[in-house]
Amino acid sequence: MHHQFGTLSVLPAAEHLDLVAEPVARALSTLPVEDVGIAEIDPSLSDTAAFCAHYKIGMDRAANCVILEAKRGDREWFAACVVLGNTRADVNGLARKTLDARRVSFAPMERAVSETGMEYGAITPVGLPNPPVGGWRILIDKAVADVQLVVIGSGKRASKLIVPGSFLATLPNAQIVEGLGRVLTIT
Repeated sequence: MHHQFGTLSVLPAAEHLDLVAEPVARALSTLPVEDVGIAEIDPSLSDTAAFCAHYKIGMDRAANCVILEAKRGDREWFAACVVLGNTRADVNGLARKTLDARRVSFAPMERAVSETGMEYGAITPVGLPNPPVGGWRILIDKAVADVQLVVIGSGKRASKLIVPGSFLATLPNAQIVEGLGRVLTIT
């Protein structure tokens, strides 16, 4: 499965679980991962725009995972939103409605890191907390699920996962949401 994606050399993730964060490795060991690749990257280029420019990958082939904190009454919970790099998640509209929350905001960095066990800037939908009750919901923009291959965080800034968009739709508690990512208009 060794191939190029942009200028990245992609290796089979199943044989290189040391390159991903521990919760991600645990999740990958329970999922059908023959299509999942991993590539080592310069950790200082982990952020989507810098990463795409350097490794020659379109922003529409890179997915961002943002962690949301949802509130309704005295209940608070976390969820994840996965959108393409050339879009921004419609957090206060579609995400809030889909989660049936009164208020939704981006989870503070420290909370996102401690709750996921992943590095900031590398949080990924693979391996998010999934207890039998109260597993995190993962909202995935349909545009992400439709991409043949998409690059996404690995839980560590020093690598990225390369997966079929359809693979993300099979994650526990994943839900495809049409129009979740709003295309950014360059002003």
